[in-house]
Amino acid sequence: MKGDRVEIVVDAGDTTRTYEVVASRAGRRVETAVRRGVVEVSEVTRSGTVVRTARFMANRVLALVEQPVPREDGSEKPGQSGRPFREDPET
Repeated sequence: MKGDRVEIVVDAGDTTRTYEVVASRAGRRVETAVRRGVVEVSEVTRSGTVVRTARFMANRVLALVEQPVPREDGSEKPGQSGRPFREDPET
């Protein structure tokens, strides 16, 4: 979802560096994967197309923090569409 972000803290020898990957547009999400000693953080569209990817050596990554955007309270409750229920036609 737009605004979701992943913050990556990497050991750069004598200091640390912080990188951020943010879902910049509506309908995009941020995905993380660890494969073969490499940490991949990608911004992905609804259809699954990768927009951009950041890759880091896994042994250099100190922290990987996922920060989702706070959702609205009513948006995730099942059955809450924001519309009133229809009246029963038999009454």
